[in-house]
Amino acid sequence: MSDAADIGLLNLRWAQTLVDALAAAGLRDVVLSPGSRSSPLALAFLRQPAIRCQVILDERSAAFCALGMAKATRQPAALLCTSGSAPTNWFPALIEADLGAVPLLLLSADRPPELLGWGANQTIDQQRLFGNHVRAFSAPPLPASAFSTAYLQRLAARAIADSRWPLPGPVHLNLAFREPLLPAGDLLATHAVAACPAAISVAAPLLLPEPQAIADTLAEISARPGLIVCGGADYPPGFADAVSALAAQLDCPIFAEALSNLRFGAHDRSRLCVRYEGFLRPASSLAAARPAWLLRFGAFPLTRRLQDWLRAAAPAVQVVITADSRWPDPQHAASRLIQADPAQTCRALLAGGGKPAPADWRASFAQAEGAAEAVASAAFEVCAHAAETSKIFEGTLIPALLESLPAGHRVFCGNSLAIRDLDAFSGSGDKPLRFFANRGASGIDGNLSTALGIASDGPCVALVGDLTAQHDLGALAATGGRDMVVVVLNNGGGGIFDYLPVAALPEFERAWLTPQSIDLVAAAQSFGVVGERVRSLVEFRVSVERALRRGGATLIEVPIDRQASVARRREFWQRGAAAPV
Repeated sequence: MSDAADIGLLNLRWAQTLVDALAAAGLRDVVLSPGSRSSPLALAFLRQPAIRCQVILDERSAAFCALGMAKATRQPAALLCTSGSAPTNWFPALIEADLGAVPLLLLSADRPPELLGWGANQTIDQQRLFGNHVRAFSAPPLPASAFSTAYLQRLAARAIADSRWPLPGPVHLNLAFREPLLPAGDLLATHAVAACPAAISVAAPLLLPEPQAIADTLAEISARPGLIVCGGADYPPGFADAVSALAAQLDCPIFAEALSNLRFGAHDRSRLCVRYEGFLRPASSLAAARPAWLLRFGAFPLTRRLQDWLRAAAPAVQVVITADSRWPDPQHAASRLIQADPAQTCRALLAGGGKPAPADWRASFAQAEGAAEAVASAAFEVCAHAAETSKIFEGTLIPALLESLPAGHRVFCGNSLAIRDLDAFSGSGDKPLRFFANRGASGIDGNLSTALGIASDGPCVALVGDLTAQHDLGALAATGGRDMVVVVLNNGGGGIFDYLPVAALPEFERAWLTPQSIDLVAAAQSFGVVGERVRSLVEFRVSVERALRRGGATLIEVPIDRQASVARRREFWQRGAAAPV
């Protein structure tokens, strides 16, 4: 088109058509980062009432925020940014979305093709920018006067559908515009927003287990001693009840990680084991227990103790149930892979009428669980009223935090030592809580921003280490209007490395521990976030309860004496492993 005003109006009409179609396809959240080339799409999103828009300056933080929103809502969230290096800042978050199977829609604005390769400012090759880390890629033609509304509507529906099935993850649309990007003057102010078109129906299948696989599995596990292991996953509704009923029928224990979201809630938890980190240690008699079979759901276990125990049990029949096409089997020990809905698989096995294991099998695990629970309760009582900093221990602080939270609260846990501590020390209870973490790539980048996205759906507590907090402090700039409490366990650097062979190296502190000198409370306050530092478990509980009542954003720094913590852990595990079974 020769008339510049017509180009700007065309861009806006084209963008509005695509955005309306995304709204019709079910998109409800988008995180925008400011820029010029993305202006037609940004304005279209801002004028679409069915879509909630949030603006975050830093594209890296914006991407992790969208990741958190998608985790919390179980629906795809969208990202929008300008051209050039801007979309490359999404890469860490979209890798997490890829490996963690989280639906995201990436909308990168771009320069027209005639500028690519000619030295034009803010122009890079954005074609298939993210390689194999996205489920699908599309680069529609530039807006033209006779553009196809039907095509854009189906492109939107397909992009949303591809982000959900067969394997949830990120989808990338690269959208080029010529200047002028928007119409000028009255045309811009008076452009009407059209009603959303009718939704295009997309029906994904429910994956049912193959009957012969169910029959073969039952033949191998019925009446024999075995275990169900539930790793982290966003399990379908009804899974907790279905897997609990299956465990009751087979009379077997369930090793449930914190990220399985089975530890807390009103479902039957009588066969759960959550203290295995203690009773699977060498001094415990159960460390040598060998099941005849294993049923594994969700991600591969995150703790080394359980990983090593599974490796020792490798001769057992190991059936891995996965809802998608991936193989969560890093030890290469699976004897059968069932690709089906986990809840439906449990129900099919239950309907098969499997026989219970020998009576003494589950009893030994129940006794070990009870003994480990008693050790944990005793440790909590010792620290509950102590005023000294040296008495703050993650094994008692985490239960105190979870006890303070109201039913239904969201908990995001950072990686490294924090997530392992949550798994080891969270315990279990009737009060429903929902746990999140970025365990796809397990990085410490973007953790606060992910919690920010989760808090967009409701109040959230983030439990992170000091390096994780410092890595993503910029997220605190976008906390406005969200109820988010950030608990920082400050143990003076990378405390997890104390438990690895590098701790003996003379270069340990400089290259692995990397203690930082930043004042995290002052940093939080500089962003307008309430910052508090606590010195005892009593102060911590008061601070958490005060933050929850107050609402808004709070950062609570908990200084941890790292050497004292290491000693307390060793004592704790020794007592747990030596407890009579």
